[in-house]
Amino acid sequence: MAQPLVKKDDDRDDEVDYSPFLGIEKGAVLQEARVFNDPQLDARRCSQVITKLLYLLNQGETFTKIEATEVFFAVTKLFQSRDLGLRRMVYLIIKELSPSADEVIIVTSSLMKDMNSKTDMYRANAIRVLCRITDGTLLTQIERYLKQAIVDKNPVVASAALVSGIHLLQTNPEIVKRWSNEVQEAVQSRAALVQFHALALLHQIRQNDRLAVSKLVTSLTRGNVRSPLAQCLLIRYTSQVIRESGNNTQSGDRPFYDFLESCLRHKSEMVIFEAAKAITELNGVSSRELTPAITVLQLFLSSSKPVLRFAAVRTLNKVAMTHPMAVTNCNIDMESLISDQNRSIATLAITTLLKTGNESSVDRLMKQITNFMSDIADEFKIVVVEAIRSLCLKFPLKYRALMNFLSNILREEGGFDYKKAIVDSIVILIRDIPDAKESGLLHLCEFIEDCEFTYLSTQILHFLGVEGPKTSDPSKYIRYIYNRVHLENATVRASAVSTLAKFGASVDALKPRIFVLLRRCLFDSDDEVRDRATLYLNTLGGDGSVVETDKDTKDFLFGTLDIPLVNLETSLKNYEPSEEPFDINSVPREVKSQPLAEKKAPGKKPTGLGAPPTGPPSTADAYERMLLSIPEFANYGKLFKSSAPVELTEAETEYAVNVVKHIFDRHVVFQYNCTNTIPEQLLEDVIVIVDSSDAEEFSEVFSKPLRSLPYDSPGQTFVAFEKPEGLPTVGKFSNILKFFVKEVDPSTGEAEDDGVEDEYQLEDLEVVAADYILKVGVSNFRSAWESMGPDFERVDEYGLGPRESLAEAVNTVINLLGMQPCEGTEVVPPNSRSHACLLSGVYIGNVKVLVRLSFGLDGPKDVAMKLAVRSEDETASDAIHEIVASG
Repeated sequence: MAQPLVKKDDDRDDEVDYSPFLGIEKGAVLQEARVFNDPQLDARRCSQVITKLLYLLNQGETFTKIEATEVFFAVTKLFQSRDLGLRRMVYLIIKELSPSADEVIIVTSSLMKDMNSKTDMYRANAIRVLCRITDGTLLTQIERYLKQAIVDKNPVVASAALVSGIHLLQTNPEIVKRWSNEVQEAVQSRAALVQFHALALLHQIRQNDRLAVSKLVTSLTRGNVRSPLAQCLLIRYTSQVIRESGNNTQSGDRPFYDFLESCLRHKSEMVIFEAAKAITELNGVSSRELTPAITVLQLFLSSSKPVLRFAAVRTLNKVAMTHPMAVTNCNIDMESLISDQNRSIATLAITTLLKTGNESSVDRLMKQITNFMSDIADEFKIVVVEAIRSLCLKFPLKYRALMNFLSNILREEGGFDYKKAIVDSIVILIRDIPDAKESGLLHLCEFIEDCEFTYLSTQILHFLGVEGPKTSDPSKYIRYIYNRVHLENATVRASAVSTLAKFGASVDALKPRIFVLLRRCLFDSDDEVRDRATLYLNTLGGDGSVVETDKDTKDFLFGTLDIPLVNLETSLKNYEPSEEPFDINSVPREVKSQPLAEKKAPGKKPTGLGAPPTGPPSTADAYERMLLSIPEFANYGKLFKSSAPVELTEAETEYAVNVVKHIFDRHVVFQYNCTNTIPEQLLEDVIVIVDSSDAEEFSEVFSKPLRSLPYDSPGQTFVAFEKPEGLPTVGKFSNILKFFVKEVDPSTGEAEDDGVEDEYQLEDLEVVAADYILKVGVSNFRSAWESMGPDFERVDEYGLGPRESLAEAVNTVINLLGMQPCEGTEVVPPNSRSHACLLSGVYIGNVKVLVRLSFGLDGPKDVAMKLAVRSEDETASDAIHEIVASG
């Protein structure tokens, strides 16, 4: 008999987990509950039945009022049992059944008796149950007992009373606030959990009084908090006080920082980590303040406990986003974690190294990651891919090694999200690093040869059609595209036909070969493929003559639709069939802003292929199409730059307004995106009145009001100004939102006929020098600088005055100029006394500009700067110096 048992144990890993509650039904359990009424109670049997009832309740099973009442009354009879285990189950089931006010009186006397019992277990549990099921009236009767329990010598009883107080504070705050003296006494308890719960309750009682919280933190940081859990809470409350009191005092020291630093030497690991985490999350934390926290986290990286290693590497990963140079000292320790058995730790180590590594370490990291990638799940691989993409944009000269790595992992097995992340990364690198275009496009071509995802194939084919004709040898991509016509499904075949046509329209030398391929597509089995081939042949001139494709044909076939699809869909739905055909010019061209609900809960922004615009149109092309659709702006010329939206109202106000600044050569157009957040109001004739008295060189030439602004339906109003041509004119504008308010009947949704004129003061708006410079990076700054030549170079030195740090001075100048930092030079190493920063951009008039900044500390905190500018026009070089001199 023994042998089969051993065999069974050996095979236990292969068995399906068996639940003791499998298949139980509510009806059967309610029948079993009759054992509660037996004259001779079987404590073990009763406990089993209560366990089943609790399981049903926690699985979401609902009991009817009658069923709950019957079970509740039956359970109350179990108070006569002296079995400790059964009594604890009784307390649990009473809490879960949440009896109504009428039934509470049945158990109140029994619970109050238990609350004064000599058995501590009874007292603690009775307090928890009573506070869970009681109302305000009964609470006043037992308040005296609860106060006594808070300062009870038994820590279990004291903790039960304190935790009950935390719950009661939500429903009966006035009563709980009267316990402050007892809670204050409990904070001094020697029992760890009592001190922890007492501190939590005391903070909640005082949380709305900032001064009281500050006094609490001040007194406790000077005292002796024994409990590690309470110490962790105190660190969190201290961080909160630091945030609310501002970054620095007049003396330059951050309040309570010494306390946080002293916690780094605590004997408890959880306190040490909490203090280190708090220091790294301080607003505007300096390298000097970070150093002790980083040192402690570095020690945790070599801990034998996986939870400590994970906590340390995750915190360092977050620090690396803002202070990568501060984390570089930990790189050697993190490299050893790449082979950690816990894949989460290994992934965080890899991504942190990618953020903090320098250009020379890229190749070594790539070798280590190659072996690592096969051992982790897709979700971790995506994190690594995104980190590699960021690294490549930081060090453009290393694009070959990183692009080869991405192409290799693209050929391996993986799910859709993982493959899409890789493809998106390659696309972004192609767009941002010109030298990477040809190799990146070939990698994508090789991928679609064996791609199982239709969506990715069609998106890559579309991207090939846009970028392929611009390369030095477009013909090499034709083979890959035409293979799709033979080997793929109808959707991909149709996309391949469109891509072939784009090559034919853009590259006249390829037209004869493209026409031959398109004619073969006329015999395809799918009508969509045949129709596309027919359209492109007829439109491009399929008679075989090689003539240049005119602009109108290109725009018709491949131009973007200048009407928002949502607006077109709405207009088509509202169109009633009649003798008059549908007029596409009747479709409104105003692009809707992001809906209010999405604004409040922004998610992760998609990038790469198929990334939709978020909020107002997110690209210059989308803005330009919208502005061109308004006749008054059509003659303003080429749009140079559109700024990011600038908020003119605070969050959660009646009306949400932000503005986008559109810069033209002789004009500036303010696009005010407005949202009405009041359901009972309809706004009409919405316009922003702009006062330009502080911007003398600007003169208003046109304003376009918004006819109607319903609730949660964003719209735009525009105001245009004329300015001196080609100059970076600056000025300050005050804004007032004017409109007519009409009340809306909530039941019918109809607005009243009569409206009331009203206005709403908005924040001031500034046009600054950085609005006239586009952020455009270069892949190799040195060669770009040398090729620009010294003809229009301007060099001068400036004193920037006292600054908090060298990093703050660098960031201030970068923000002032609005240019793109190159080669990661925006990051200042910790404790540096000098730094060089490289910037590139395009000045208004499409003039390329390169800037070299050399910073140095002149004295304790005074910063000196040498500014060298090279551009294609001396006016631009002089203008950059004027911006810095006046800034």
